[in-house]
Amino acid sequence: MKRLLIRPGAIGDCILCFPAMEALRAEYTEVWVPSAVASLVHFADQVRSIASTGLDLFGLPDIEAPPGLENRLREFDEIVSWYGAKRPEFREAIAGLGVPARFLNALPDSPGIHAADFFAMQVGAPVPAVPHIAVPPVPNASFWLHPFSGSKKKNWPYERFELLARRLSAKAPLEWAESHAGHRFPDLNELARHLAGARAYVGNDSGITHLAAATGVPTVALFGSTDPQVWSPRGARVTVLKANDLAGITVDEVLEAVMKLDSSA
Repeated sequence: MKRLLIRPGAIGDCILCFPAMEALRAEYTEVWVPSAVASLVHFADQVRSIASTGLDLFGLPDIEAPPGLENRLREFDEIVSWYGAKRPEFREAIAGLGVPARFLNALPDSPGIHAADFFAMQVGAPVPAVPHIAVPPVPNASFWLHPFSGSKKKNWPYERFELLARRLSAKAPLEWAESHAGHRFPDLNELARHLAGARAYVGNDSGITHLAAATGVPTVALFGSTDPQVWSPRGARVTVLKANDLAGITVDEVLEAVMKLDSSA
């Protein structure tokens, strides 16, 4: 059985889908994902970025399929895709290849069900589903902070991060996970290795926070209006602090949460 898994989306969405994707492993498994996520997929025989495949053009009217794409897709015995659920022309083009395909919703549509469980249930995988990214850690015994996210409204006030940094740095070395690709780290897998060797991590509702949780590092996630019942990071040691107005979360609360999780404290 040769199976192709196609998973678009933001970093956090993809990480929450990893347990479902791992449950679909076949004799040969190929995974197509966004380029930023590709280095984190350790459970496939081959990984390609969606952009490199030309998939975005497949099925569009009056546009010829990228060279070799159709033949490549025909090589698989099954395609499971979280891509194209809302693109009928794409689904029709896949159907025209004669390859069995399943198209799944890329976002949960069941209220109150965690996204990781929703994706797992789509494919009959066990729940609760907990992503785990196993990487050789880079020991550093540092506290790590990530003060950004994909949306400003998801960000705890930056000056609070600065205050927290000063207080944490009195206890142990401190690092900022501000740049995850092309600057401090060549890819997310390298960042994951540093996070896996950290003492604890604090971050906003972001893909990097999902990454930290999945490595097993003690993680404090700061949530505003997003529902953590659906979108919280999952891991062995995760604490979620929530306030609809993120300014309502104090530095003392975050520091206390870190110290409770920190086995070195």
